[in-house]
Amino acid sequence: MSLKEITEGTTVADKLLLIALVIISVSGFIFIKKAFPQGTDVLIEVSGKQEYKLPLNSDTTVSVKGPIGETVVQIKDRRVCIKESPCPNKICIHSGWLDRGAIICLPNKVLVSIGSTVGIDSQREDKQNKTIDAITG
Repeated sequence: MSLKEITEGTTVADKLLLIALVIISVSGFIFIKKAFPQGTDVLIEVSGKQEYKLPLNSDTTVSVKGPIGETVVQIKDRRVCIKESPCPNKICIHSGWLDRGAIICLPNKVLVSIGSTVGIDSQREDKQNKTIDAITG
């Protein structure tokens, strides 16, 4: 099958649509880099409570106890991954090595996120210091 045979039945609108989809796909990669900037710390939370705050530039392995067992998190070469988990589908392990964003082990309630913790800590303090007013009840 040659390229001429493949493009024989396409219209100008089809070609424009293909070009638009390629541009949207490429811009998605750029958006992800901006939406999840490279962080400096790894936050490990279990059941919504912070267990560890570790620097991303130090190679280490930690084990955290979740509701269904131990989850092993490894930091190496400014990336993080979940090496072992007791969850049935192992989706968190298949996420692989990340240098930004988060890995979630939902069955074991473990959240591993990469980010700058300065903003996160101040946001948590702001939420705790909020008072109830006439609008929020």
